This record gives sequence, C-alpha cells and structure tokens, in this order.
Amino acid sequence: RLLRILYLAIGFAVILIILEILGLNPVSIVDAALFAMTPLALAAIGEAINEKGGVVNIGIDGILLLTATVGVYGAEVFGNGYMGLLTGLFIGAAVGFFHGLLSVYLKADQIIAGMGFNLFAYGFVPYMLMAVWAFPGIHIPPPEVLVPTRIVIGAFKVSEITLFAIFLGILMHIVLYRTPLGLRIRAAGEAPEALDVAGIRVHLLRLSLSTFGGALAGLGGAFMSLVWFGGVVKEISAGRGFIALACLVAGGLEPLLTLGFAFLFGFAEGLAYTVAVTPGVKEVVPYHLVLMIPYIVTLVTVTIFIGRKRFPKAVGRPYIKE
Repeated sequence: RLLRILYLAIGFAVILIILEILGLNPVSIVDAALFAMTPLALAAIGEAINEKGGVVNIGIDGILLLTATVGVYGAEVFGNGYMGLLTGLFIGAAVGFFHGLLSVYLKADQIIAGMGFNLFAYGFVPYMLMAVWAFPGIHIPPPEVLVPTRIVIGAFKVSEITLFAIFLGILMHIVLYRTPLGLRIRAAGEAPEALDVAGIRVHLLRLSLSTFGGALAGLGGAFMSLVWFGGVVKEISAGRGFIALACLVAGGLEPLLTLGFAFLFGFAEGLAYTVAVTPGVKEVVPYHLVLMIPYIVTLVTVTIFIGRKRFPKAVGRPYIKE
C-alpha cells in the first residue's frame, strides 16, 4: 500500500513540473485540489469503513446535497458556521442511521435504499430552497456565517477540515489494521457469522458503521457550502457522491489509497477550473469540455482499477442469524 502511495506522489510531482512548464500555476491548482478533495475524502473514507463492515450506501450524493443545504440553514439559525458544519454532520449521521436500520435490521436492498435517498434529496433540496429562502435554485448566506480558511502551510491556505480529512485517512488505516476494533470491522464484512459466534453484535456494529459513514459525508456536504463555495445551489453535489464511490472502489476500500484517489480526482477538478480561466487556453479549449475533466478521469480510473480489487465477501448482504 505504501509503495502505491509513493507511486501516486511521484506521479503528482511529475504532473506539477509539466504544468509549470506549460505556464499554469501549480500552486493555485493544488490549492483548488485540496478544497475539491475534502468532501470526496470524507465521504469516501466513511463509506470505505462502512463497506469494510458489510453495508453499502450509494446515497452519498444525496447526503452531500442535503447536508450542504441544511448546513447553511443551521449556520444561519445559530449564527455560526461551525454550528452549520455540526448540523450537516448530525443530519448525515441521521441519514446513515436510518439507512443502517433499513439495511441491517429490515433487510432492505441496500442499493435500492441508497438510490431512494438520492432521489429524495434531489427533490427535497429545491423545495427547501423555496420554502426557507423563497428563492429558486440558489442561496448565498451572509459572509459572517461562513467558515474562514485560516491555516497557512507554505504557499497554501487550507481548511482545518481538509487537515482533518487527511488525518482521518491515516487514523482509519491504523484502526483497521492495528486495533481489535479494526479486526471486528473487517470480520463483519468477511465472515459475520464468525464474529457473531465470538459474541460480537454484528447488527449493532454495522448500524454504527453506517451512522459513522453518513456523519462524515454530512460533514463533507456542509464543507462544500460553508467553506468551499460560500453558498448553496440545487446542483451543488454535481455527482461528487458518485465520484467518492469511485475513490473507494479504486482504492479497494483501503483508507490511505482512498485518500490518494480523492486527491487525484480533486486535482483533476482543480486543473479543470484553472485551465478554464487561464488566458490563452480558455479561448482555445471550450469551457464545458474542460469542466468534463474530473468525470473523464473518474471513468478512466474506475475502468482501470475496478477489476483488480477484492471486496469483502459479505458486503451488501444482510446478516441473518441462524
């Protein structure tokens, strides 16, 4: 795993050198990439741990969309952006908990349940924008409730949420492979019956993991509106929940690799926006074609890596105690 991460780091370094030669600003691209990476990393790492335990939630895009909106609402109600982030985290956890109840205890089809929530969010968010702010499709909150980016590292300004996402990827790797809890999580996805025989409550563990994954996705959604974009539109998720799923698929549910692929896709998005506004380039390359770069990178990456990854044997299958 560490060797693969080293290869990714070397590849990024080579790309940055090439961009510098082409006259693009690598600092601005990496700066944008760190912002774009953060919601992807939070959602993908949470879902990777969730799937390690055997539960699949493909409703991440809906969670990002919903919590980006309710995060702004919470920030305005409490008059504090950090309370807005906590609101998003709480709502995401509630969605993850509900998905866990459906999937773990009621034995619902996990794919259908996740898609159902996506569809709910796509319809509810435009309604909420009109019902709460009486304006269709967009809301810009007051600047004082946004969360500022305070931390300066070298030439980069980064959010503490971004640093938390990076720390989380490292921490979850340690938890999975160096602690008894990690062993239980992996057993819940590989052989839940063996875990049950050992006296561990499989259903409760899976429900907790589903709640944890939803909470991280909720934090990522609130980050988008309160830290990154500074507002909310009805299409703010823009398929990023599915890109987060691509991150964990390409990373084989490994937190560190998932974090690396989140940065890769974030880098692709940062590159797209930088190219789109660079003089001499934006006049030649169509704007909308450039903005397709992150999605093209996603398709190519998943195509290359999906056949090489092994997933837990019991993932997506409800555990029925005999």
